[in-house]
Amino acid sequence: MKNILLIGGTGFLGSALARRLASADFFLTLPTRRRDRAKHLTMLPTANVVEADVHDEATLARLMAGQDAVISLVGILKGNFQRTHVELPGKIARAAVSAGVPRLLHVSALAAATNAPSNYLRSKAEGEVALKTVFPMATIFQPSVIFGRGDAFLTLFADLLKIAPIVPLACPEARFQPVWIEDVVSAIVASLENSASHGQTYPLCGPQIYTLQELVAYTGKVSGHPRPILGLPPSLSYLQAWAMEFVPGGPMTRDNVRSMSIPSTCPAGCTLPFGLTATPLEAVAPGYLAA
Repeated sequence: MKNILLIGGTGFLGSALARRLASADFFLTLPTRRRDRAKHLTMLPTANVVEADVHDEATLARLMAGQDAVISLVGILKGNFQRTHVELPGKIARAAVSAGVPRLLHVSALAAATNAPSNYLRSKAEGEVALKTVFPMATIFQPSVIFGRGDAFLTLFADLLKIAPIVPLACPEARFQPVWIEDVVSAIVASLENSASHGQTYPLCGPQIYTLQELVAYTGKVSGHPRPILGLPPSLSYLQAWAMEFVPGGPMTRDNVRSMSIPSTCPAGCTLPFGLTATPLEAVAPGYLAA
């Protein structure tokens, strides 16, 4: 297996995965709407970054030709969930089947369920169904929040803590089990040629559960900018998120609040697949938050 189509390969997770696969001499095709935004990947020796609209089924069909595997990573936290999380996985699965691609891997989200409280989590679950209805032997990964250098989670809080004298924090008791990006990448790569992973779904979590308030406080400590944290009750959390929806590029929506109303944690005793050992957040985060 050498030729891999990486859809969503220019984002945070996709870039890390592309680097790992390229270092293992896989040949990558990375479609993107704007090639100039993927300059960091054009330097990879085995990567071909191409401008393409992956929502177009004819384009997908062309991209699938000659591929040994396709990895689907596209995800958004706000916007058109139906188009991105439901319709696109279905299109990818149909194109893969039509092209005879033998392997399909898909990254979803922990706590995705058709009866989940948020549109985000429901759409992720519906996307899994759309994909596996067409390609039942697809392998699905459901990570909790992913951390690592360049993330949009701990790094976002670190930037906020640099300038805010006090942090009014929505959903302070929301629970997460953060997983290191390199552990997620390792699980995806290990599954590629592992026949036991066909048709399986893997939750991916780190070794410890934290509340959101604990994570923000820890970020302040290691970044050198500890701040008082004012945990908001549910009504004010919802109001804060509503107000942020009017801010261009705002970091939170009401749907995000609904997602955080249920834990993003793995079942007790759950471990990473393929014999991998989850890396503690404390072993990695100081290296980039204190920079």
